[in-house]
Amino acid sequence: MLKICFELAQFNFLMSHFSLIYLGLFSLTITVLSFFNIIYSYYFNLYLNQNSYIYSLILSLILGLIFLIKKKDNYKITIYHKILTVISGYFILPLIISIPFYFSIYNISFLDSYFEAISGFTSTGFTIFYNIKHLDESLILWRSSSQWIGGLYFLFSIILLIDIFDNNLKKSLTNFLSFNTSETLKQSSKILILYTLLTFFIFVILKIFDLRSLDSFNLAMTLISSGGFIPVNNLSSIINTNTKEIVFSLTMLVSFFSIFLSYNLFFIKNKNISFFQEDILLLIYFITLLIFFYLLFNFDYNFSVILLSLVSSISNIGISLDQSPKNLSFIFLILIIIGGSFFSTSSGIRLIKLYALFKFAINNLISHVKPKNIFLNKHFFLNISFEKDEIYRYFLSVVIFIISLFILTSFLTISGISLESSFKLSILTLMNTVNSSMHGLSDFNFQELQFFTKYYLIFFMIIGRVELLTLLIICKKFLFKS
Repeated sequence: MLKICFELAQFNFLMSHFSLIYLGLFSLTITVLSFFNIIYSYYFNLYLNQNSYIYSLILSLILGLIFLIKKKDNYKITIYHKILTVISGYFILPLIISIPFYFSIYNISFLDSYFEAISGFTSTGFTIFYNIKHLDESLILWRSSSQWIGGLYFLFSIILLIDIFDNNLKKSLTNFLSFNTSETLKQSSKILILYTLLTFFIFVILKIFDLRSLDSFNLAMTLISSGGFIPVNNLSSIINTNTKEIVFSLTMLVSFFSIFLSYNLFFIKNKNISFFQEDILLLIYFITLLIFFYLLFNFDYNFSVILLSLVSSISNIGISLDQSPKNLSFIFLILIIIGGSFFSTSSGIRLIKLYALFKFAINNLISHVKPKNIFLNKHFFLNISFEKDEIYRYFLSVVIFIISLFILTSFLTISGISLESSFKLSILTLMNTVNSSMHGLSDFNFQELQFFTKYYLIFFMIIGRVELLTLLIICKKFLFKS
């Protein structure tokens, strides 16, 4: 017992050095976003909630400086330190983000403010605001900003925890990413620049197609982060032509494919197919779905509307138009579970994981029929084989998702929500996807939920981002260590 306590104390001491630096950088990023909101409020004479952004700026600046003013340590950072750092960030940083909601003129409780901040930071999009058009424009901008920084935090976390999730995909990114600790700042800067440029690219595209600047900017931060906050009550009020629907759908694909796709396409001279292996698989998957939906579901609905719902589902954004086909909600939920690229802001189990499991299962079945033959579990278009440890890890991810889905559905049902709505809402929560008309949940009121129900959703929104697998690894270290 004393040994475990000593290890926990030493573990917390080591984690504090690394965690504070990591969280300090994101605290300062919140400071920058708060400053922009203050300038925006001054420029457009929006003084109602201005003080709340000053509070968030001061607090995030103080915490950021305190976190960064820390003696440099020479201890080796283990995967356990990284896991706890990422998880703690999902609880701590939204506390700062919740300040403008709590101190706004709308009399929002602390729990609702924290719920809105967690929903934004995890890029889920559940909201306690029933009528967005009554909100101050600066607060609408802050909601989108919370998604943007949450998407960036998620990308950094993938890199930080890549050894847990996928070792094979790590090999294909060595052209861009260095996994040496001393290079973290350099590589993080590259990710930040790429993420910012893609956000600006989406903004310019939307602006070209006659969306007003504020809507374009908010939607750009929503789409790049695979979030669900929109600047209006109904997306149909601003995406109101076939051309806009198609363009908007194409911009959503940015969060479906790998965040490094554009970098590999334009900045790598000696291109190798290994750089695009997952993106090629995703492109084939998308084209197949496009043909399937066009042939089977293009009779009663305008195809541009279906295209928007399709892309919104595979990218885990979840927003849709009012006229989206509600009878296809089950298919859209399946697509949400599958998800997009491993190195994107989208959630989901990931197509490449399911592809590996499917190929492994088929090869094992065929091997019983033809035992003399050897069947390799190779990557798509590559000579790299899936290792058995990776296959087991993928399978465990699926099992953990099913268990999490069952637990959350049970909790929501006990809270008085119908079984169908609980099941749908549980999938959307774990996949960090907003509720909308295509799921039949567009009118779901989160503000009226019970006290404990909101805490369930907060916890599982975070689980959807970090995966329950990371918590099991921590438990294994301290509870099952021999």
